[in-house]
Amino acid sequence: MLKRLALACLPLFSACAGEPPQGIGILDGRLANCPDSPNCVCSFETRESHHIEPINATLADIQRTLLGMSGANIVRAESNYLYAEFTSTLMGFVDDVEFLFDPATGVTHVRSASRVGYGDMGVNRDRIESIRATINP
Repeated sequence: MLKRLALACLPLFSACAGEPPQGIGILDGRLANCPDSPNCVCSFETRESHHIEPINATLADIQRTLLGMSGANIVRAESNYLYAEFTSTLMGFVDDVEFLFDPATGVTHVRSASRVGYGDMGVNRDRIESIRATINP
């Protein structure tokens, strides 16, 4: 009985993943701005509510860190760009996280956004700060 209930609820949980986003990646040498909803942070943002500082690290440093993080899946890795999906354990929500290395400054710009919903309870900001703290203790 419990197994049937779990199987019946499976489509509801998979809906939390949402569709892969359009319009992400490197756009005119930078990452996309955040939507108005408070579930996104980006180092290119000028709005204080969405701004986060870039990470003082290379993409290799970031990739090593992501490989050790729960729920992380690296989708695309290029010479100066890295795209990963993070899936929450309980509900299967997916967040899209991008990293763009700037060789001129030696920092990596970041963008972390929830795929569905309006708020994120600070999860995207906390994730980036956790990555920063792991690389730069």
